[in-house]
Amino acid sequence: MRPTAPAPLLLAAVLAAGALTACGGGSGDDPDTVKVSYKQSMDNQIRVMDDYLESVKKQFEKAHPGKKVKLVPIKAPDAEYYTKVQQMLRSPKTAPDLVYEDTFLINSDITSGYLKPLDPYLEKWSEWPKFLDTAKRAARGEDGRTYGVPDGTDTRGLWFSKDVFEKAGLPADWQPKDWDDVLDAARTVKRKVPGVVPLNVYTGKPGGETSAMQGMEMLLYGTGKDPLYDPKAKKWVVGSQGFKDALRFVETVYKEKLGPDVSDALDPNMATRVRGEFLPKGKLAINLDGSWLPQDWLEGSGHEWPEWSKELGLAAMPTQHGQPPGKVSMSGGWTWAIPAKAANPDLAFDFVKTMQTKENAKKWYIANSGISVREDVAKDPEYIGAQPGTRFFTGLVPVTHFRPAYPAYPKVSTAMQEAMEKVTTGDGSVDDAAGDYDEEVRSATDGEVIER
Repeated sequence: MRPTAPAPLLLAAVLAAGALTACGGGSGDDPDTVKVSYKQSMDNQIRVMDDYLESVKKQFEKAHPGKKVKLVPIKAPDAEYYTKVQQMLRSPKTAPDLVYEDTFLINSDITSGYLKPLDPYLEKWSEWPKFLDTAKRAARGEDGRTYGVPDGTDTRGLWFSKDVFEKAGLPADWQPKDWDDVLDAARTVKRKVPGVVPLNVYTGKPGGETSAMQGMEMLLYGTGKDPLYDPKAKKWVVGSQGFKDALRFVETVYKEKLGPDVSDALDPNMATRVRGEFLPKGKLAINLDGSWLPQDWLEGSGHEWPEWSKELGLAAMPTQHGQPPGKVSMSGGWTWAIPAKAANPDLAFDFVKTMQTKENAKKWYIANSGISVREDVAKDPEYIGAQPGTRFFTGLVPVTHFRPAYPAYPKVSTAMQEAMEKVTTGDGSVDDAAGDYDEEVRSATDGEVIER
């Protein structure tokens, strides 16, 4: 079975882990220092996470005399970040005390024994009851125990350029009713506004989970109920018409040249380029993407774009034929987890508690354009009014879906990315790509599948 990241990335991860070990950089060096690993933006000018953690570090060290925080940023694309983290978690010499975990990977790491259950800490923590149950479930293992503290969630929809739409004769209050409306708008832009990319749908293996979640799953979950995993049967879905229809949508985007050039679409840094180049410079008409984009345009980001809320419109992604509920979203998010081999787990959870005061949590949601997973912050007027898109994306929560966060999911996701890439490049038909996907899923799940 293929790894969740390409072989060169695995090699890079091994070398990185080896370098850490050789330098003696393990968590056990200092019992008074908590080491915090996190994903650093690939864009050197985006320091939202860095600045937030620096501010929490100062608070923590002031409140805990004699204790120190060492921030350990990992600058890497998503797929490489996941691989590097897993390499680090394998040894007490390289394991940090606290690690930033994507909810899509957490169950895989739980199954591998890389993470410590947090229930003994959570039971005594007065803030834990304020977290939404849906967010708590995203960090819960199959054993019923909780392995991460969520720091926010997200939703997804369609961002569109009002200027490009005006030139194309499309409405400024555009709200597509089905997939055909989305494709028709892209075709109109291609016809009337040359030089602009009509529609971006993330695709292929280089994009990693971005391709799977922002791209394929935003389509797939608009085709019918439980299209990826059947929770009643506890089996993964294969052979579905919905999967083929979603692939056909991706094929249409690239076959009709409605999307970016294939070389751009398969650039691992495409998501960064969309936020920093394509959208702000008016080079993209419609973008299927997430609620967090404005964090790259805030003051101090290096890509300041205060006019974005006037120049971009927001629309919900419709279901395939406009069938109820008419629109669809996907939600994910990240958690703070304590590695099983962390040297200072108690100190690590103390740092989590500092991060997750109401004020610090609110500060983080506002800074990174996140959707609150705390009931108290979600009702706070400062949070609700912080950014123009907050109300819209929070409004998608009732129709959102969460990925099936089971150990096999990373491999299923990789198979999905491979299927997308085949139809994007024209290296395979929809039927062939779907058939290969089905076989990969059967292998990844030991045959625990249901035919549809």
